Amino acid sequence: MITLLKNARVIDPTQNKDGVLEDIYIRDGRIIDKPAETEKIDQAHELNGKIVMAGAIDMHSHIGGGKVNIARMLLPEYQDMRRLQEPEAHICGANCSHHATPNTTDTGMRYIEMGYTAAFEPAILAVNARQAHMEMGDTPMIDKGGYAMLGNDDYLLRLLSQNADQKTINDYVAWTLHATQTIGIKVVNPGGISAFKFNERRQDLDQQHSHYHITPRRILQALSRAVNDLGIAKPLHVHCNNLGVAGNFQTTLDTMGASDGLPMHLTHIQFHSYGTEGDKKFSSAAANIAEAINTNKHITADVGQILFGQTVTASGDNMMQHLNAKVANPKKSVIMDIECDAGCGVVPFKYRDENYVNALQWAIGLEIFLSVEDPWRVFLTTDHPNGAPFTSYPHLIRLLMDRSFRNDAFDKLNLDAQAMSNLKALDREYSLYEIAVMTRAAPAKLIGLHDRGHLGVGAAADITVYTEQADKEAMFAKPDLVFKDGQLVVKEGKVIKVVWGATHTAKPAFDSGVEKDIKQYFDRYHTMQMQHFKISNDHIAEDGRNHVINHVQGA
Repeated sequence: MITLLKNARVIDPTQNKDGVLEDIYIRDGRIIDKPAETEKIDQAHELNGKIVMAGAIDMHSHIGGGKVNIARMLLPEYQDMRRLQEPEAHICGANCSHHATPNTTDTGMRYIEMGYTAAFEPAILAVNARQAHMEMGDTPMIDKGGYAMLGNDDYLLRLLSQNADQKTINDYVAWTLHATQTIGIKVVNPGGISAFKFNERRQDLDQQHSHYHITPRRILQALSRAVNDLGIAKPLHVHCNNLGVAGNFQTTLDTMGASDGLPMHLTHIQFHSYGTEGDKKFSSAAANIAEAINTNKHITADVGQILFGQTVTASGDNMMQHLNAKVANPKKSVIMDIECDAGCGVVPFKYRDENYVNALQWAIGLEIFLSVEDPWRVFLTTDHPNGAPFTSYPHLIRLLMDRSFRNDAFDKLNLDAQAMSNLKALDREYSLYEIAVMTRAAPAKLIGLHDRGHLGVGAAADITVYTEQADKEAMFAKPDLVFKDGQLVVKEGKVIKVVWGATHTAKPAFDSGVEKDIKQYFDRYHTMQMQHFKISNDHIAEDGRNHVINHVQGA
């Protein structure tokens, strides 16, 4: 069966196409060359010059894992009580939707309705990976994948404290990717989550852990080297030390040098861009951070933009979430640990534009977006749900594309925060091409999804069709058409067909002999056996859903 999208105005940065009028042909879920004239076109859509982009990719969104379920349970008073309609009603029970952390079914539905065809869970605790995959496997419509958390686990910290050679560390990292069925490696507050359990309340980049006697810098060096040596496409995903602390921008700047020039990705960098200037001792260091990103070409970052309203923060950084619990809104929180290998902190929060700190956080994120010169190295995220729910992306896109709209919003902020920000001096407006870079082409390139994020021949037919509008929030909130693997699944902003995406993984080669020591460790310290820790393809794929796509890694 061949489907034709006729007279599409293609925006595809991977192919350097910015509004090129052409036809797109689809067969068996893939984009193909123009077929021979003798071949039958089974289905045609006349687009009349509507804008066509690849399906969007969210490279950092908390959609699976224990802490997300805790967040859902913590705020039952904020559930969405709307009545669901077909086709989602039959796979989503009553009251399944939550406005800040949607149910798995609602997550897939809301993403695809906005033209997103993939989302990646950025913090899968290895010992909890099975639970994360069960949640992601229950999320329809979109492709999924995740980054395994290392850097606070006892096994790696023991290796580093014993001065294990890099090959041993590389083998452990590769084994973890295989065992957890993930596509990248994440480190959260390197060493700090573990240090919290030894009654430390802060962990600076060059501060020795009181028990293991290693520094966060050493952890970052070892993991970034392992990711590079193994040929993993996705650079080490780093949640820096001192999240949310005034003056933490210096830690962020120092962290950029911790990989010794190897590629490294800094996540939700807005939360790590704070200075100490002014009477309130809290200021924007966005200019310092953006300048450093512009200079250090080995660094990429996603922003983690905050937007005003109720949400819930969910993080593996229990050190900082314990500190933040005192400002919870509503006043409740969960701080916990799983198998002593990491942490979990869930704290509800409401961002307010009249609050000085919140208002400045909003401005800092936008300052970073507008000051980083290369859209291939900065990514559109809200650190869902920590900064705002992912459903707010259309609003964020309008803030980036519409200076007048952005300035009007700025004028409503806390006046002291306005005085501490230079946001109105930044007149940049993102183009549709740049939005396509940061939400499609660049995430696919960063993660290593060679057949996603573009509309070239051979690409998966994940395609979004928009009618261009002056109001970019309205435009990106409701695409005309969305195709997932060549199937029309959304029409005029509504799901018309339920499908199931794939799970993307990376499985670099490693010395299987590493399992001997790992098994001995499990037998002595863990509450589960090693064979129960490891996840197979069959554990993910069920009833024809969520098949595994392994992205071959090159050394």
